[in-house]
Amino acid sequence: MNNVISRTFVCAWLLFAFGSALAIDKPVLDATRLSTLPLIDGEVLGDDAWRGMNAATGFVQTRPLQGEPSTQRTEVFIGFDDEALYIGVVCHDDNPAGIVMGDARRDSLLDDVDSFQVLVDAFLDRQNGFIFGTTPASVEYDAQVTREGSQSFGPTITGFNLEWNTNWSVRSKTGDFGWSSEMRIPFKSLRYGGGKKPVWGLNFQRNIRRTNEVAYWSPIPVQFSLTRVSEAGTLRGLELPVQRNLKITPYALGQFSRGGRQPSGTHFDEEFGADLKFSLTSSLTLDATYNTDFAQVEADELQVNLDRFSLFFPEKRPFFLENAGQFTVGTPQEVELFFTRRIGISPAGRALPIIGGARLSGKIGDSTNVGALQMRSDGVNGLAPENDFSVIRVNQELANRSSIGIVYVAREGDGTLTGNQDTDYNRTYAIDGRLGLGESTLIESYIAKTETPNRRGRDMAWRLKANYNTPTWSNSVGYTKVGENFNPEVGFLRRRNYEKAEAVVFRRIRPEDWLGFYELRPHVAFFRFWDDTGYWESGFAHVDNHWEWKNGFEIHTGINFTHEGVKKPFEINRGTFVPVDEYDHKEAQLVLRTDEGKPLSLSIESKIGGFFGGDRINASTGLLYRPGEKFSAELNWIHNDIDLPVPNGEFTVNVARLRMSYSFTPKMQLQMLLQSDDRTDFVALNLRFAWLQSANAGLYLVYNEIDDESLRSPLKKQREFVIKYSRIIDLL
Repeated sequence: MNNVISRTFVCAWLLFAFGSALAIDKPVLDATRLSTLPLIDGEVLGDDAWRGMNAATGFVQTRPLQGEPSTQRTEVFIGFDDEALYIGVVCHDDNPAGIVMGDARRDSLLDDVDSFQVLVDAFLDRQNGFIFGTTPASVEYDAQVTREGSQSFGPTITGFNLEWNTNWSVRSKTGDFGWSSEMRIPFKSLRYGGGKKPVWGLNFQRNIRRTNEVAYWSPIPVQFSLTRVSEAGTLRGLELPVQRNLKITPYALGQFSRGGRQPSGTHFDEEFGADLKFSLTSSLTLDATYNTDFAQVEADELQVNLDRFSLFFPEKRPFFLENAGQFTVGTPQEVELFFTRRIGISPAGRALPIIGGARLSGKIGDSTNVGALQMRSDGVNGLAPENDFSVIRVNQELANRSSIGIVYVAREGDGTLTGNQDTDYNRTYAIDGRLGLGESTLIESYIAKTETPNRRGRDMAWRLKANYNTPTWSNSVGYTKVGENFNPEVGFLRRRNYEKAEAVVFRRIRPEDWLGFYELRPHVAFFRFWDDTGYWESGFAHVDNHWEWKNGFEIHTGINFTHEGVKKPFEINRGTFVPVDEYDHKEAQLVLRTDEGKPLSLSIESKIGGFFGGDRINASTGLLYRPGEKFSAELNWIHNDIDLPVPNGEFTVNVARLRMSYSFTPKMQLQMLLQSDDRTDFVALNLRFAWLQSANAGLYLVYNEIDDESLRSPLKKQREFVIKYSRIIDLL
């Protein structure tokens, strides 16, 4: 009987795992060599360049009605010459007055406006690609996708790099027909495989915001997005040039500063540097940088830390963001084996000089990803020593979203930290892999080891996680173990010495004509952390349901069961200490979101319940105002009202953030970020004017002001004005 049950189970599993992997016909489009080039003014219908060309049509909805034809006709044309790929799209609309324009900032999000996106899989590897998108306001939106966006179910999506920027152009036009757009993407801005007449993966997405409609040319199941590269259609007929690409981007910078760590008076500094990009092949690129500067980068957002573990701040610097997905190994925001903010940024968040470095990244053949990075940061007395950083990454792609790879990460110091250069180092080694089973199951794993002087033994970490994702279910289960001496110094480790079990069961229900609901999403999530002695450090169980209406209004109603085991006291607020104990609590959670496609939208997330033996009321409120394509403003307020049964246990924490943007044109923008934290009486202003030539190059005027009352005078106030100009020079 047991053998019969075992065979039955195995057969059922094989049918489940591989049954959905049967070949399904995908749409095909032939590109046309252009004898007349379009003007790139958004005028598709009246441009002779597109006349008589075959169009991609027949878009299919993912939402609101999965599998139904799109309610509005979309026509996409693709042409090329020896230098560039040209894309023309006509988004017909029987209600042009209902088109939601959005704002014109580069890379502004496209989900809540009328938009059009293109996915290009130039290696036909069915895992990686580039996304180019736009709106009726001519937004330039570009991103890199690696490993299909690494869309493991959960709140964090890795492998999708919106900060990647390249040189291309787009213009849109609205009219009685709806709206249309023209794109020009130079072949130099892409990477692709060998062969003059390749076959590429291709897909298109159109959003019609007023009806919350999302439609694709090559249909995608509701649980996925455009980053599902394996679902893309096919582009044929291209004739590609031999890739020749050599660009240098020099910059000059002047900085005026007063206060802060500077002595009295106004100080002026000037800097010069350059970045270089050279295509060794059509698929392999060498990037080099000298005296790298990131003055144009927006300031970090303030975060509230009411726990005893490290906060995660995302990377924003363009040089490190390009091809970042190729170097990513680990658990996002928990165990990251390589974290670029360890280069050129001190633990306190202060920028450190980067002398220079180089990065080699791309493909060898059609399925082997390679990456190598070498950087040197300069030493700063009393803050950080000089360090060399090295990374080597190789990843072999296999069939059906599978892959296997290795990574090596190293820091070599100048001996300042240990007094001996021979012992001032740290190294990390890891193997990672993914196994795709059918269309719905993905198993991911890594095993890693670090090498640090005086920290030998118990220096390994590993993780195994399985994900099952269908239109109705998104479930996952995982296990992680991190040794006491596991120490990835050039990575991110939120907590040390633990084991973690986690699971999610998530259901999607689309009721038919019931009170205007679009979707219900009941789910349960669980995780538990314990140390190597079996001590239960943290636990979290979440029971919730998302109620989403067809008009975009959304409510989440949930309850959380939490456990915190505090092994040694920690300071949660100035003068307030959480004592050693075990804390078990319940809290109610409520989330409300209005239609973000409207000019004014609101989001509220609140948690009310027990907290470290006392009580907490938490409310995170966001207000977004976007009246048109020129101006947008977003106000966020995070409020915590806490009452703990300890001395000084009653306190509040408020963090406020106001972000405003005005786009004179899609390439000329004024942005402001104003932040405050009343716990430390901290106020920071970041004001940036950008006039871009292409990608991130152009003129930047930046004003920063910081007032930190927690520091002693005169350090508490700092003002800084920076002017920076960079230009991309095409040498080949």
